[in-house]
Amino acid sequence: MATRNFRELVEAMPPGRRMKIEKRFQESRASMPLDELRRAREMTQLQLGEALGVHQSEVSKIEHRADICVSTLVEYVEALGGHLEIRAVFPDREVRISQFEEMRP
Repeated sequence: MATRNFRELVEAMPPGRRMKIEKRFQESRASMPLDELRRAREMTQLQLGEALGVHQSEVSKIEHRADICVSTLVEYVEALGGHLEIRAVFPDREVRISQFEEMRP
Protein backbone atom coordinates (compact mmCIF):
# COMPACT_ATOMS: atom_id res chain seq x y z
CA MET A 1 0.00 0.00 0.00
CA ALA A 2 1.45 3.35 -1.03
CA THR A 3 1.72 6.09 1.56
CA ARG A 4 0.55 9.63 0.91
CA ASN A 5 1.74 12.94 2.22
CA PHE A 6 -0.62 14.38 4.87
CA ARG A 7 -0.82 17.66 2.97
CA GLU A 8 -2.00 15.77 -0.13
CA LEU A 9 -4.74 14.09 1.89
CA VAL A 10 -5.93 17.42 3.31
CA GLU A 11 -5.85 19.12 -0.08
CA ALA A 12 -7.99 16.32 -1.51
CA MET A 13 -10.73 16.98 1.04
CA PRO A 14 -13.74 19.15 0.22
CA PRO A 15 -13.29 22.75 1.45
CA GLY A 16 -16.12 22.40 4.00
CA ARG A 17 -14.43 19.39 5.59
CA ARG A 18 -11.10 21.22 5.74
CA MET A 19 -12.79 24.18 7.46
CA LYS A 20 -14.37 21.88 10.08
CA ILE A 21 -11.02 20.23 10.78
CA GLU A 22 -9.28 23.61 11.11
CA LYS A 23 -12.01 24.87 13.47
CA ARG A 24 -11.69 21.78 15.69
CA PHE A 25 -7.91 22.14 15.68
CA GLN A 26 -8.10 25.78 16.76
CA GLU A 27 -10.63 24.94 19.50
CA SER A 28 -8.37 22.20 20.83
CA ARG A 29 -5.45 24.64 20.95
CA ALA A 30 -7.58 27.15 22.88
CA SER A 31 -8.46 24.65 25.61
CA MET A 32 -6.13 22.13 27.19
CA PRO A 33 -5.20 20.64 30.56
CA LEU A 34 -2.11 21.91 32.40
CA ASP A 35 0.17 19.04 31.36
CA GLU A 36 -0.61 19.60 27.67
CA LEU A 37 -0.10 23.35 28.12
CA ARG A 38 3.32 22.69 29.66
CA ARG A 39 4.29 20.39 26.78
CA ALA A 40 3.01 22.93 24.24
CA ARG A 41 5.34 25.46 25.90
CA GLU A 42 8.13 22.87 25.44
CA MET A 43 8.93 22.45 29.14
CA THR A 44 9.46 19.29 31.12
CA GLN A 45 8.09 18.78 34.61
CA LEU A 46 11.66 18.99 35.87
CA GLN A 47 12.28 22.35 34.17
CA LEU A 48 9.00 23.75 35.43
CA GLY A 49 9.72 22.45 38.92
CA GLU A 50 13.05 24.27 38.90
CA ALA A 51 11.32 27.49 37.80
CA LEU A 52 8.74 27.08 40.59
CA GLY A 53 11.27 25.99 43.20
CA VAL A 54 9.58 22.62 43.76
CA HIS A 55 10.35 18.99 42.94
CA GLN A 56 9.16 17.41 39.70
CA SER A 57 6.73 15.27 41.70
CA GLU A 58 4.96 18.42 42.92
CA VAL A 59 4.51 19.59 39.33
CA SER A 60 2.90 16.23 38.54
CA LYS A 61 0.54 16.62 41.51
CA ILE A 62 -0.45 20.13 40.38
CA GLU A 63 -1.16 18.89 36.87
CA HIS A 64 -3.44 16.11 38.07
CA ARG A 65 -5.46 17.96 40.71
CA ALA A 66 -9.08 18.73 40.00
CA ASP A 67 -9.09 21.47 42.66
CA ILE A 68 -6.18 23.92 42.76
CA CYS A 69 -5.45 27.18 44.57
CA VAL A 70 -5.59 30.24 42.35
CA SER A 71 -2.18 31.34 43.66
CA THR A 72 -0.66 28.00 42.61
CA LEU A 73 -2.20 28.32 39.17
CA VAL A 74 -0.88 31.90 38.84
CA GLU A 75 2.65 30.71 39.68
CA TYR A 76 2.39 27.73 37.30
CA VAL A 77 1.26 29.85 34.35
CA GLU A 78 3.83 32.56 35.04
CA ALA A 79 6.60 29.95 35.21
CA LEU A 80 5.55 28.96 31.69
CA GLY A 81 5.96 32.58 30.60
CA GLY A 82 2.32 33.65 30.64
CA HIS A 83 -0.12 35.35 32.97
CA LEU A 84 -3.43 34.06 34.28
CA GLU A 85 -6.76 35.69 33.51
CA ILE A 86 -9.95 34.41 35.08
CA ARG A 87 -13.24 35.11 33.34
CA ALA A 88 -16.88 34.57 34.17
CA VAL A 89 -18.77 33.57 31.03
CA PHE A 90 -22.46 34.39 30.70
CA PRO A 91 -24.79 33.89 27.73
CA ASP A 92 -24.67 37.60 26.88
CA ARG A 93 -21.08 38.52 27.85
CA GLU A 94 -17.77 37.66 29.48
CA VAL A 95 -16.34 39.47 32.49
CA ARG A 96 -12.70 39.35 33.56
CA ILE A 97 -12.42 38.80 37.32
CA SER A 98 -9.73 41.30 38.32
CA GLN A 99 -9.16 40.59 42.03
CA PHE A 100 -6.66 37.81 41.28
CA GLU A 101 -4.43 40.12 39.23
CA GLU A 102 -3.08 41.45 42.53
CA MET A 103 -1.31 38.09 43.03
CA ARG A 104 1.24 38.92 40.34
CA PRO A 105 4.70 39.80 41.62
